Amino acid sequence: MTQNIYDDPRFFDGYSRLRRSVDGLEGAPEWPSMRALLPDMRGIRVLDLGCGYGWFCRWAHQQGASSVLGLDVSRKMLQRASEIQPTEGIEYIRTDLQSVNLPVASFDLAYSSLALHYLSDPGLLFERVYAALSKGGRFVFSTEHPIYMAAHNPGWFTDGAGRRTWPIDDYFNEGPRVTDWLAPGVVKYHRTLGTTLNLLLRAGFLLTHVEEWRPTQSQIEAAPELLEELDRPMFLLVAAEK
Repeated sequence: MTQNIYDDPRFFDGYSRLRRSVDGLEGAPEWPSMRALLPDMRGIRVLDLGCGYGWFCRWAHQQGASSVLGLDVSRKMLQRASEIQPTEGIEYIRTDLQSVNLPVASFDLAYSSLALHYLSDPGLLFERVYAALSKGGRFVFSTEHPIYMAAHNPGWFTDGAGRRTWPIDDYFNEGPRVTDWLAPGVVKYHRTLGTTLNLLLRAGFLLTHVEEWRPTQSQIEAAPELLEELDRPMFLLVAAEK
């Protein structure tokens, strides 16, 4: 079963203070790039994998989606999603994405934001998402970039020449990475870029967009702390089609 770290009180408290938790989609710097990959939402059936607070679910509903289903393993996240703005037309279900069963050909868009790196076997989910999409349906997701999460001790450090760098070790040794982020013992799963893309192709998807996300100059001017994101990729954004 996928680790349910979001129900850990320390983790949940820390996560609730992040800008993307407070401001929603507009607080996530990669959101404009993700939004550009999405189809017209009017009248489509939407699946949100790892919906968290439900920000994307509510946005999809507001944009005219005919139905929205949000899935998450965290009871606390789903409770917060319902508290923020109860909305007819959105259903939230608690489930583990690693073992979820999805109805065949029941969605036109599957979306996931920063959830897939918690799964030990995303290939199984990719196969189930492919089956759950209608013909021509899209799968759009973000995940932590493998360069960002490969290190066993991630974080900036300064070398002997005074240059700040991000470590990469055991890149080709795929598998769990246990780090302390918001709470001790957070388990994520490192995979190479090639592994992720090939799992999608093996499931039957046609890749339509692959992006190693970087902030724009206007974003950096508005939030100077984003300048460091030009030194290594933090997020991987992918769009695929059935």
